[in-house]
Amino acid sequence: MNRHDSNPRRTAAVPSPFGWIPLPVRMLFYAVGFLGLVLVALPWLFHQLDVWVPAVHVEMGWFRIVGVVLFVVSFSLYSAASYVLTRRGKGAYVEFDPPTELVVVGPYRYVRNPIVAFLLGSMLGEALSLSSTGVLLMFLVFLVLSHLQVTRLEEPLLRKRFGRAYDEYRAHVPRWMPRLTPWKAP
Repeated sequence: MNRHDSNPRRTAAVPSPFGWIPLPVRMLFYAVGFLGLVLVALPWLFHQLDVWVPAVHVEMGWFRIVGVVLFVVSFSLYSAASYVLTRRGKGAYVEFDPPTELVVVGPYRYVRNPIVAFLLGSMLGEALSLSSTGVLLMFLVFLVLSHLQVTRLEEPLLRKRFGRAYDEYRAHVPRWMPRLTPWKAP
């Protein structure tokens, strides 16, 4: 908590090497770069498993439609959660340029990591819609890596940055499985 600020959800800003660039421009750059990597470049690379080892390919048939719907819904929710975090958190959603305020509104009242959860949903939808064993393998790898990133890196940094306010939030809002009712911050 910033000692000059009585808001426990606000913290001293972590200096960003890109702080001189307006936030919307930084977010556009981060989103295009990150999403281009995890939803285009890496799936293409993992899909090569299906191309080069056809025996591992499993055709999903009509179930591909479920994948398309899952991808569209998850990606839309990912975009909305990213917007809420950036707008309300007054910063980007990357650890080297993090938000300066703890966000406990919108989808964050139901689950602590909606961005990661919806991105994983997008990956799973992509794997199903492409009927790609390779992309499904990528999803499984990212599932494990995401959990490790959240538990080993993100949560300790949030606790350090926001202290008791984050502990209170963490005690009431689950990490991955959403609450049925929204949490109301005190």
